[in-house]
Amino acid sequence: MRLRLPNGPRLDSLAFRVVASSTIWAIISLVVVATIISTFYRQASERGFESVLSAHLFNLIGSVGVDEEGRLQGSPNLGDFRFNMPASGWYWSVEPLSDNVVGTLGSSSLTAAIPAPSSEDVPFDADFQRRYLTEGLDGEIVDVIESEFLLDDEDRIVRFRIMGNYSDLSEEIDEFSRQLYLYLAVFGLGMVAINAIAILIGLRPLTRVRGALADIRAGTAKQLDGKFPAEISPLASETNALIESNRRIVERARTQVGNLAHSLKTPLAVMMNEGRAMDGPKGRLIAEQATLMQQQIEHYLQRARAAAQRETVVYRTPARQTLERMLRVMEKLNPAIDLEMDMPDDEIVFAGEKEDFEELCGNILENAFKWARGAVRVTLSEGSGAKSGMFELAVEDDGPGIPEDKATLALKRGQRLDESKPGTGLGLAIVAELVNEYGGELALDTAQIGGLRVVVSLKRAQE
Repeated sequence: MRLRLPNGPRLDSLAFRVVASSTIWAIISLVVVATIISTFYRQASERGFESVLSAHLFNLIGSVGVDEEGRLQGSPNLGDFRFNMPASGWYWSVEPLSDNVVGTLGSSSLTAAIPAPSSEDVPFDADFQRRYLTEGLDGEIVDVIESEFLLDDEDRIVRFRIMGNYSDLSEEIDEFSRQLYLYLAVFGLGMVAINAIAILIGLRPLTRVRGALADIRAGTAKQLDGKFPAEISPLASETNALIESNRRIVERARTQVGNLAHSLKTPLAVMMNEGRAMDGPKGRLIAEQATLMQQQIEHYLQRARAAAQRETVVYRTPARQTLERMLRVMEKLNPAIDLEMDMPDDEIVFAGEKEDFEELCGNILENAFKWARGAVRVTLSEGSGAKSGMFELAVEDDGPGIPEDKATLALKRGQRLDESKPGTGLGLAIVAELVNEYGGELALDTAQIGGLRVVVSLKRAQE
């Protein structure tokens, strides 16, 4: 049979949630900012590109004319060396549209004709201009501004085309976007790191509060000490007030328990004496019942004291020292019993009151020595693994033991499985209730030496 307190649910880290939420918000913000900046840069670059092409177009129109025979003439100088580089992606051309215009003109870079879409696919606007993208001589994408223009009164119409390398513009925009995202990513990482450090530093007082509370539970401190920020100082003050209130409640409960015990002590003693003075079975019955009343009162007073102590400041009791002292007494009282002890070299500190630990060990040892035929084995050890914060007390005897089907019955108060030896049947019941009050575990097994093995696991006090 095992008795244990349920473990509470694990709570998420406040620092993790704050850092994670701020990081997500920073990432979203930086992505939005990068997208907006990249979009604005693209729009501005395309507008600038269009302005350059338009300026070149107007310059080209102003530089070309026709002679009296309708032949195109002119030497346009657009001021950009790329119009002189073959297959550079920057071209211009002047083509006749009416029959009274002869010849064509083109930039040095234009070594072959670049097809134009039909006016149905890309119509002209009201100013007889249109703009479209097409493939250049070297596979690049060129942006074309095309205009139909009337040169003179003879209705000589020509088509002017200015072509700029849109692929270079796209690569430039993409390169800007890559650098922008890179710089913003570096900036974002630094911002997230600084933000996380600031949050952790800001939450450090909460860590101090947690450590102070751990010291209180470990019994090394009685209240939250130290200076805290203005936001946490009220919490520390209220916690200290709550601890002080619990301490007063415990002290008041102890006082009332002591008063009750004192007030009942004299009437019970009178009843016991009167019962012993009376002859016959009625006197023995009165004395026995008065004795049982006294034992029951002691039992429930013990429970009240343990319950009042629970969930308050944790006390510290040296388990090995206390157990060794009790074993020396039991060994003197039972010289015929061979006692074997296995104790650790280092002290184990029980997170509870000394009186409760003595009551618990006393009942287990008394039961073992009472039923042992010739040997008792006591082992005190530190817990490991899942029980690393606990210690284990195991008491074995070579007596008759307890059948497995009656182990639960042995833990009930007042139950005695064998009437051949004196007792009240409260020993193991008191042990079980004390173990339960302290959130430990109790197990009844068969000992290796043949009798009963009682194993108790209790919480250790933190260092």
